[in-house]
Order: sequence, then C-alpha cells, then structure tokens
Amino acid sequence: MDIKEIQNLIKFVAKSGASEVKLEMDDIKITIKTGSDQETTAVHYAPVAPQIPQMQAPVAETKATTEVPAAVAPAAENSKYITIKSPIIGTFYRKPSPDKPLFVEVGQTIAEGDVLCIIEAMKLFNEIESEVSGKVVKILVDDSSPVEFDQPLFLVDPS
Repeated sequence: MDIKEIQNLIKFVAKSGASEVKLEMDDIKITIKTGSDQETTAVHYAPVAPQIPQMQAPVAETKATTEVPAAVAPAAENSKYITIKSPIIGTFYRKPSPDKPLFVEVGQTIAEGDVLCIIEAMKLFNEIESEVSGKVVKILVDDSSPVEFDQPLFLVDPS
C-alpha cells in the first residue's frame, strides 16, 4: 500500500463519518479514528498473520448537547447564513501562493464552483470550492492555521 492509497483511505473515512476504521493486511496495520476532540491516524508496519482485510461499518454517534442561553443569540443571528466547512484536516490558506491575491474576501460575491481557499494535507494542496452562491459574510479561520474535519471556514449569505 503506497502513500496515495493511504491518503485516499483517510479522505474516504473523513467523508464517510465513520468513527473508527481498522485495516490489516500482510505487513501493514492501519487504524483511523475520528472524533470531535481528536483525530488520529496510526500506521504500523509489523509482521501480521495473513488475514482477510476487514473494515468496520460506519457507526453514527449521537451526542447530547446543552446550550447556554447566551450562546443562543449568536446562533440565531447566524442562522440565515450557510456555513462552509472543511472537508479534510490540514492547513488553511487564503491564497494560492504568498505572492498571489486572496481567493475571496469578506463582502465578495461568490458562485458555485469558485475556489474559496486551499487546504494542505500531507503535502497535497486541495482547492476548496464553493457549493453555494452568495456573499461572503465572515471568514472564520486565519490564514496558515490548522483546521479540523468539519470545522466551519466561511459564512455565506445566500440571498
């Protein structure tokens, strides 16, 4: 299994919403765990008795949340906006390179398919495209900051 296959497996697990996946092959063991507090990817190269690769089915977890009344006001204020979230773990960049202009700025109108930012994951630069049209209201992440899977990146006013 090469690094590209491992990267594709991590992306697949991140998109599927599975909380944990274990994969064991001839000389490789891979465990990918995702959770709200931490995300861990462990790759072990160790001799293992030959087995048939097994993947656990995605398990949906339900978590009870308690909201404080003070937190309800900002949530209600932002409810008319669409939140664009990070599809992967990595480092958030607002421009394609240091000498280039920003992809988007607050107040800018965007269309579906417009590139909003780049997220670098394992030396791969992934362009994040908009799935909605509207006006960028707020950029929630600083340039060159680490981001988690499903972390809010932008608020967009669809009207």
